[in-house]
Amino acid sequence: MAEQLTALSIMQDAPVIPVIVLRDVNHAVSMAKALVAGGIRVLEVTLRTPQGLGAIEAIAKSVPEAIVGAGTVRNAADARAAAAAGARFAVSPGYTSSVGEACREARLPLLPGVSTSSEIMQAQQDGFNELKFFPALQAGGINMLKAWQGPFAEVRFCPTGGITPANAPEFLALKNVVCVGGSWLVPTDTLERGDWEHITLLAREAAALPRKA
Repeated sequence: MAEQLTALSIMQDAPVIPVIVLRDVNHAVSMAKALVAGGIRVLEVTLRTPQGLGAIEAIAKSVPEAIVGAGTVRNAADARAAAAAGARFAVSPGYTSSVGEACREARLPLLPGVSTSSEIMQAQQDGFNELKFFPALQAGGINMLKAWQGPFAEVRFCPTGGITPANAPEFLALKNVVCVGGSWLVPTDTLERGDWEHITLLAREAAALPRKA
């Protein structure tokens, strides 16, 4: 029986959630196995490409040790399609109440995207306290997260957007940051080469990053 997931448990699983853009479904299973081998099992496969849902389905069926979720969930239809494909959580670039409701109906833990205090308040009003801060660097980065520690002390964030191995430790040192989202774990050229060993190495380095929260 699959473990019961919450947004917080998903964030706590590893310091980094890889943000994955796949253009070839045939890469999905090998890539997922490579990430899991490196200690990263929570995988956000975005719906930015037509292959996203197929990749989620392939990983869900063939890599049961992975916890695969759907990123770029923008509406209720995306949430339903993600759940049908086997996604176990959802991540949205922004937040609307309809997306929150659809994810609840589909039993998908959701990390809603926010970039302003008003968006945080809206997400909290709907019961969400674990949020994706996106786009993190463009929306204020470290200083914005520090400013939010006062009025939103109970909120935990996953900053995504512009996060790199170089700046990830600074974000992870904040008490309101549980993990970060990053695309560097699955570089496009590495995918195209099928260099799974390199992806495992990147995952291992990411899994070893220290964090405060």
